[in-house]
Amino acid sequence: MSWLDEVKWDAQGLIAAVAQEASTGRVLTVAWMNREALAVTVTENRAVYWSRSRQKLWRKGEESGHVQQLHELRLDCDGDAIVMLVEQIGGIACHTGRASCFYRRHTGEQWETVDPVLKAPEEIYRS
Repeated sequence: MSWLDEVKWDAQGLIAAVAQEASTGRVLTVAWMNREALAVTVTENRAVYWSRSRQKLWRKGEESGHVQQLHELRLDCDGDAIVMLVEQIGGIACHTGRASCFYRRHTGEQWETVDPVLKAPEEIYRS
């Protein structure tokens, strides 16, 4: 049996993948992987996701250069979630130009933006 056969894929053939900064433990992003994305992640030693909106593989950093270099890969006890310990190249994980996609904190009755934009998205993504 292949290590990929131990993964419990959902009805769409996907698994949730959490990217966590290896040096700090900070959660950077949560995305989805299909079987091919997970296999390519291991082969290329970098985060490769399945883009549900584009219906294709998405190599994190392919446009921005903000690659997630894989340090360690873990499967949870139920086999239905992945955690990747990564090095976030360039220090920006979010398409908004922030260090993490989790930049809003609940404060009372609202969400408050607590992390600064490190680089404007229009400087990162050029069409």
